Amino acid sequence: MNLEVKNSPFDQEQTDQLNRLLVTMDDRQKIWLSGYLAAVQSPSSHTAKDHEGEGSSTAARQVTLLYGSHTGNCEGLAEEYANQLKEKGFEARYLDMDEYKPKNLKNEQDLLILTSTHGDGDPPDNALSFYDFLFSKRAPKLDGIRYSVLALGDSSYEFFCQTGKEIDERLHELGAERIHPRVDCDLDFEEHAESWWHGVFDQLGDTQGQISQTIEKVSSVTDRPIYSKKNPFQAEVLENINLSGRGSNKETRHLELDLEGSNFTYEPGDSLGIYPKNEEALVDELIEEMDWDPDLSVIVNKDGELRALREALISHYEITSLTTPLLEKLASLTDQEAFQQLVSSKEEMNAYIYGRDLLDVVRDYGPWKAGAEEFVSALRKIPARLYSIASSLKGNPDEVHLTIGTVRYDSNGRKRTGVCSGQCAERTEVGDHLSVFVQKNNNFKLPDDPSTPIIMIGAGTGVAPYRSFLEEREESEAQGSSWLFFGEQHFVTDFLYQVEWQRWLKEGVLTKMDVAFSRDTSEKVYVQHRLLENRKEFYQWLTSGAYVYVCGDEKHMAKDVHNTILQIIKEEGSYSEAEAEEYLKEMRKAKRYQRDVY
Repeated sequence: MNLEVKNSPFDQEQTDQLNRLLVTMDDRQKIWLSGYLAAVQSPSSHTAKDHEGEGSSTAARQVTLLYGSHTGNCEGLAEEYANQLKEKGFEARYLDMDEYKPKNLKNEQDLLILTSTHGDGDPPDNALSFYDFLFSKRAPKLDGIRYSVLALGDSSYEFFCQTGKEIDERLHELGAERIHPRVDCDLDFEEHAESWWHGVFDQLGDTQGQISQTIEKVSSVTDRPIYSKKNPFQAEVLENINLSGRGSNKETRHLELDLEGSNFTYEPGDSLGIYPKNEEALVDELIEEMDWDPDLSVIVNKDGELRALREALISHYEITSLTTPLLEKLASLTDQEAFQQLVSSKEEMNAYIYGRDLLDVVRDYGPWKAGAEEFVSALRKIPARLYSIASSLKGNPDEVHLTIGTVRYDSNGRKRTGVCSGQCAERTEVGDHLSVFVQKNNNFKLPDDPSTPIIMIGAGTGVAPYRSFLEEREESEAQGSSWLFFGEQHFVTDFLYQVEWQRWLKEGVLTKMDVAFSRDTSEKVYVQHRLLENRKEFYQWLTSGAYVYVCGDEKHMAKDVHNTILQIIKEEGSYSEAEAEEYLKEMRKAKRYQRDVY
């Protein structure tokens, strides 16, 4: 049974959706559906539009949630909120912005936007098409459409939540009605996101009993705790190895963690979140500088939970990174004129923040008139650090492997380390435990068809997910060809997982590998140079349907690789600049060009 488009009140997309649904339904379901449709059109359920001014109940409007997500946080929230709406009888759907047809914007009723901001204020990759359409001349007037925006970001970046801010302003400019103010969330986004959702939900109204069928939640009764980002699992460290050779300028750690009992599952491309702890020596210096009582009880969450100050600073509050919102909060805690001048200038704040931490601030601008409780209440929670998983669950049941580059640098007269990478390198032994959770990333996934060729491009620790990809393909005996481009500084000291790549090459799991060691030659050679050297074959792989993956530093490596791929498409395909960009854009929309960059 198929609906015909001719004389149909439905547009083509709706017709296609109905046809896909109808072929999956049995006779009993079709009878139920026809009865349901008759019921909602009965006089007892007429909408307010039918009886305007008569005090009748209001029909639920259709709610569309669009998400632009890099690490999966916005996607997870959109799914959760859409499910809540459906349980309340709303007609709700949530879509990746790449999957959404922007020309349908004018047909929306209630539109909820959840988006992160990437890099220097850019939209995440899966929001680019929607963003470009919205800011083009093709964007329609949106009078009569209601909307609200939830923006996720990191306040340590200058363009905090920039994408969400721009989309919010643009929707309003196009005539849409803002039903709830935009909320900008920092890395500890959960509480602010929940507050935004409650505010939005209050404005959406209810369904006034339109759907009488009760939706029952089925849950399994178990004594096992459910581990998640809110309740991280304590994973035992099984291995902690320095992959870098003697004399390397870097220190790259390979960690293997025991997940037995966690019930975690993950796929290649997903990340593992670690909640780090601050270095005790740094905390002690801060307490001494401020002359605080380390045993003083302070509140560490909205539930009023109390912890000793020293423990709170070690395990709960961020003290190693500065943000402009933090400096602005601290301005009320000192009478120092120099500090007031600093926070009055965004430029000066951004310059000061670079390479400094909380200890620098309290030393540079003391004395402070606030007590410890007031001072720490201005701090944000320690955000989890996400690392691309470097293992396949099929190949390593109940384990997860990570590849972590240790961050070390000198700044303003002090030696410093990254809070999480430093903990893993210097303060974590085999047998210790780390607080972890799995972060899904549907934007960096192997093709569904294991015979599809893949091209993997990465530098440094950006090679981690490709180890996961090839372990997975080895276990599933995938037949698709694979090509790895890997870059680092030195062949002798920095060739991460060299033995494994060579074994996979020998066994045919990895078809081809090109490497670039930038410091081994007088002229620096990077992965983009290897791409150009192989331009003809690279383009042949593209035309045969290969998926392309890029993982690594966004500002330099990923940007250079992106431009090189465009150049190859343009030259080898005899395309114009615009045509090459459209070619790569279509690859991205088809999930054939995926990036995990930071």
